[in-house]
Amino acid sequence: MEALLANQLAREKKKSRNKNWLIAGITVVAIGAHYFNRPEAASLQVLQQATESTPLSKVSVPKQQAAPTVAPTVSLQDCLNAVCAGRDDCVHYDGHGSFKYFFEWLRPLNLAYLFTPAAVVRPRTAAEVSAVVKCAAQAGVKVQAKSGGHSYGNYGLGGQDGSVSVDLVNFQDVWVNTTGNSWQAHIGAGGKLGDIDEKLVPFKRAFAHGVCPGVGIGGHATIGGLGPMSRMWGSCLDHVEEVEVVVADGRILRANNRENADLFWALKGAGASFGIITKFVMKTHPEPQEVVDYVYNFQYSHMEQMVDFFVAWQKLVADPNLDRRLGTEFMLHPLGARVSATWYGTRDEFRKTGIPNRLPSGNDSFAINENSWIGHLYKAAQKEALKLSDIPNHFYSRSLGFTRNDLLSKASVMELFKWVDEAPKGTLAWFIIFDASGGIISDLPNNATAYAHRDKIHFYQSYGLNILHMSSKTKAFLDNFHQNLLNFLPARDPHGTYPGYVDPYLKNAQEEYWMGNLPTLEAVKSKWDPQDTFHNPQSVRPKTSAKLEFANENLNDQ
Repeated sequence: MEALLANQLAREKKKSRNKNWLIAGITVVAIGAHYFNRPEAASLQVLQQATESTPLSKVSVPKQQAAPTVAPTVSLQDCLNAVCAGRDDCVHYDGHGSFKYFFEWLRPLNLAYLFTPAAVVRPRTAAEVSAVVKCAAQAGVKVQAKSGGHSYGNYGLGGQDGSVSVDLVNFQDVWVNTTGNSWQAHIGAGGKLGDIDEKLVPFKRAFAHGVCPGVGIGGHATIGGLGPMSRMWGSCLDHVEEVEVVVADGRILRANNRENADLFWALKGAGASFGIITKFVMKTHPEPQEVVDYVYNFQYSHMEQMVDFFVAWQKLVADPNLDRRLGTEFMLHPLGARVSATWYGTRDEFRKTGIPNRLPSGNDSFAINENSWIGHLYKAAQKEALKLSDIPNHFYSRSLGFTRNDLLSKASVMELFKWVDEAPKGTLAWFIIFDASGGIISDLPNNATAYAHRDKIHFYQSYGLNILHMSSKTKAFLDNFHQNLLNFLPARDPHGTYPGYVDPYLKNAQEEYWMGNLPTLEAVKSKWDPQDTFHNPQSVRPKTSAKLEFANENLNDQ
């Protein structure tokens, strides 16, 4: 049965991807004038698809590797061409309107933010990544890595014109160390969460991460990596025990709690600002034997019940004694609200906690199901096929983190939900999602890693999507919801938000993303990347020398 479900999981993911990219093709054709009819888009270029990934070494992460020699005086293109040594699947420059370039090389997620990198490079080894970084640094060009390409601001493409995008598509191997009961997973930084899950199934191992199978591990495990398992096991980055990373001067280093510990600290929460990770060494857990999935739906015609339950849901996720095996979310959408929960254990264990008595039940929209771990992944893949998670689209998003001091009163929730029901949206595709956090994540202080939101009990994130363009009405709807929500919360600056929910319009983004850890991050940045080679519009900047002393004192205290 497990083998059958594993095969079904693989087929479901393949069907989902094929369908998503078919829809994506239709979408991009519809908005082609926005990108392909630029004045400079004159010629077409056709390139071969990327080759099979080169296997990663199944040994401990090396301290350094020899990189190809970089000539000191050549142009960026000549330098990158030399690194690629004639492989036509290795580097591509501005495609000048080519569909092939757009789909196979750029692959932007958010069509509201389109950029033209100076180059997109697909290295095969850490040594080639090193050489690419040296080429870009020599030319004074910014660099960003791209794993799954799920940045809301397309920061894997640089988040601006003229950057070098290092696409890690060739780094997808997964190897599990089964000796000595280690069970560490060595994972290439270009792997996607769904693919990694599938490769861990034969070992019956798992680690905590988000629910979207198309998200890349390279960004997910370096920005936070939250999901329904996080309250039980910690965030994705809490599972990272060691990395192989290319730093700004091109060195290939091992980083962990003993070697290059300050860099390792920064990579676990702000990775895009400090280097390009090529491999993760991650701790894993035995997969849960059983998983219980719960869902309940409300309509806006039952506003009073919907409001009462959101207040109860807040109280549930704020409970410091809430069993950590529970993950849950509350979602507003065009038809009403949806409450879902995942319990990592048996149905009898779930019942004995008393949690089901704190969740609504009893109408036609209520469902509770039991699954094996692989069955749970299979059903998650089926659900993902119904979403827009991997489809290029125009969308806008806002987000915010909540501590236990930020619980909303019933009157505030009623006013907020009524406003949502009546406000013009500008689209039929919008969602406002409240995700529970906390649990074991909160056992550590906010400065344990660069991830600065361990005191948060939940986050909210909103999405508004349009096929042809992002309307001002949709943007205003989400902006006004965000402001209305802030008006109900205690005054605090910054409130803070999860840096994985990239908001290109966010003011003081670095302060919101990294809060009290920002001064230390800026000091580490000054040490490891003083020229700001690894850069996007909201990345950590080097600290000025006048402010380094305070930050260094904070780092020494960790």
